Amino acid sequence: MTYPAMASKFSQRLLGLRAKLLRRYEHGPFVRCLSGLYGCRWRRYERSRGQPEDCCCSKLEGASFALLVAAFCLTLLFLYFWGQAENDYNDFDWFNFGHLGFWFPWSVVLLVISAGFFTYVTVLMLLAVCLLSEGQKLHLHWSHKVGILISLIFSVAATAVLSDLWGEEWTTLLLSFQVTAPYLHLGGVLLMTSLAWPVALHVFRMNSSVRRGLIVGVYLSVLLTLYLVPLGLYSPCIKQKGTLGPAPALIGHRGAPMLAPENTLMSFEKAVEAGSDGLETDVAISYDGVPFLMHDHNLQRTTNIQEVLPNRTGDSAAMFTWSELEGLNAGSWFLSQNPFGTAGSLRQEERQRAGNQSVCSLQDFLQLAGQAQKLVIFDLYRPPYGHPYSNSWIQRTLDVLYNVSSIQSSQVLWLPSDQRSWVHQSDPDLQQTSGTRLPLEELQRNNIVRLNLPYSSMSAELTREYSAVNISTNLYVISQPWLYSLAWCTGVHSVTTNAPQLLRTLKSPLLLMSPEEYNLMWILTDVLSFMLVVIIFYFHRWREQKLAFCSDREVKQDNGSCRQNKPDMGDIWSVSSSNCQTEKMLNLATVMEPSRQS
Repeated sequence: MTYPAMASKFSQRLLGLRAKLLRRYEHGPFVRCLSGLYGCRWRRYERSRGQPEDCCCSKLEGASFALLVAAFCLTLLFLYFWGQAENDYNDFDWFNFGHLGFWFPWSVVLLVISAGFFTYVTVLMLLAVCLLSEGQKLHLHWSHKVGILISLIFSVAATAVLSDLWGEEWTTLLLSFQVTAPYLHLGGVLLMTSLAWPVALHVFRMNSSVRRGLIVGVYLSVLLTLYLVPLGLYSPCIKQKGTLGPAPALIGHRGAPMLAPENTLMSFEKAVEAGSDGLETDVAISYDGVPFLMHDHNLQRTTNIQEVLPNRTGDSAAMFTWSELEGLNAGSWFLSQNPFGTAGSLRQEERQRAGNQSVCSLQDFLQLAGQAQKLVIFDLYRPPYGHPYSNSWIQRTLDVLYNVSSIQSSQVLWLPSDQRSWVHQSDPDLQQTSGTRLPLEELQRNNIVRLNLPYSSMSAELTREYSAVNISTNLYVISQPWLYSLAWCTGVHSVTTNAPQLLRTLKSPLLLMSPEEYNLMWILTDVLSFMLVVIIFYFHRWREQKLAFCSDREVKQDNGSCRQNKPDMGDIWSVSSSNCQTEKMLNLATVMEPSRQS
């Protein structure tokens, strides 16, 4: 093949490619499906094509689209918030139990509802973006408008109610950003990059320079903000290799409450089997002076008091004698209510044993901890006024600790703040533990060696500050792997958990990366996004200019090879919009043919 022939063939292919780029294909079935799902306009999608000078929708539809965007953002925020609050679902459900009087997994129901609303709104958002990408006008069906309004009201109401009743959970959301922020940034940049196509398509079709500048300005401002977010991002899990400390020790919260009824002997045995380093519980004093384990101030939630003594369900647990407490079943509720959804995983013999658990005494608890050589920490409840031991409750607990158990004093993290100085003088080997964050001078004056704080107090700076004066930190209650990973990266010494059997399996923190790895991910993401946005905007600008040039030529020509009046959007959208390019290609082929023959 001669050089001119090769040049001719290459020119034809190049012109063919150029014609394909200028051509706007008619995706009839696809657009009909989009229009049908979004606005129930199965047969009228052709009429929704926009003119170059038109907006993408009417003012009413524009307001509907703005409402859709708001619903998408709010449902996403609430779903993320409630998904990250999973660590405290059990507390939420028992809170409702205390107010409603019956058990129901409200947390899971709320999660399913929020996920359903988010999915619904997200599908509508995708349909709207696809329609805009196809140059179609938006016509949202009234039923979808109602659905969007309902999802919006639900998200706002649920957020307001939870903020009022459970406002501390917003701290969990802020903590989660320290772990997920690098990946949320990546997702946000990808989302804004994908929106460049419909934005550029409509921007370069607009005749109004003011409207065009406004849309481009808003889009680029959001995109630039996302590009620069990592400059202000902080995450303890972004750290140099070799600087990660040991994994926090695990303290079973009321034992292993996912595997056995809380505060029962079986629960603590399960915690020991799961590899817990310590055991946490709550101690009350019976009416005849026997310290026993019970978290609630009454017996309604974790015993069958309703069946045995129905007239005393609301009485304080400390107002019962030990013989009355021993006669109660403290395990059947675990099988019937299944608070963590794990009761079904127990073997048959374990289920039978769990259903026959009784109230556990402090003596049995300390014996188990002493034999297993585990640390113990417990809240000690002062008996109510009129109780025989309301003034000697500290001494009664110490009597059991010293006289009828084999545990060593050094294994006990002494948490009660009442009479702390006297207790320390009586037994300096007890590890004095504070449940409140106090100034360093006061902690040292009270001989505090450990802090027991809610996980919302997590701070790498404070942990280092306390560690510098030999005060370790324990956080409660941490049961989710991501939250445990954050505590690990923060340098926390121990955590109280409902799931020792789960956290023990983690060999390293989740989502741990070095600063070099994160900077590489951040820079590559921003650079690739910027390049794609520039290419997309340049392509749409080039195509709109060429289409406008072709349209002007068609108006001026009189030979009938092109249409003699300016095409509307429907004509430009069709395959025939490339007639001028095709004609040029054919003319060039005709000119090159004699050269090839010669």
